Amino acid sequence: MCGPGSAGKTTYAKRLERLGWERLSFEVEFWNRGITTMPTNDVVAEVAVDLKARLLKFVEEGRDVVLDFGFWFRRQRDEYRALLAPLGVTPETIYLATDLETILSRLGGRHGRQADDWRLSEQEATEYFRKFEPPTTDEGPLLVIR
Repeated sequence: MCGPGSAGKTTYAKRLERLGWERLSFEVEFWNRGITTMPTNDVVAEVAVDLKARLLKFVEEGRDVVLDFGFWFRRQRDEYRALLAPLGVTPETIYLATDLETILSRLGGRHGRQADDWRLSEQEATEYFRKFEPPTTDEGPLLVIR
């Protein structure tokens, strides 16, 4: 999955989860560790190591996995492609191409009461949207959802 905050990634990823996919999420991992605000870079790095290990385990077991991450930058997507390449896996990127107006309209529904409900200010959401690097087909298989 990839897209800016409030694009609809988690909603889509949870659909796949209901179909039997394993869903991996930084936000869920933070929440499970009692972290309910933006963590330090060290914590993010620690969680990334754990999620990568779980990803590799699931893939080696032949399970379908959805990474419910923002993947805002191509370098992040490339890092995970390189992680999976030795296993002979070419992941498909699912890009939630949501316009800024829609994203901003969803912010009021975020209350910070659970893992998939992190609060975002209008300023943060706008900044995330502007920094996001949309994926292209030269990165590999791509499904764009508008």
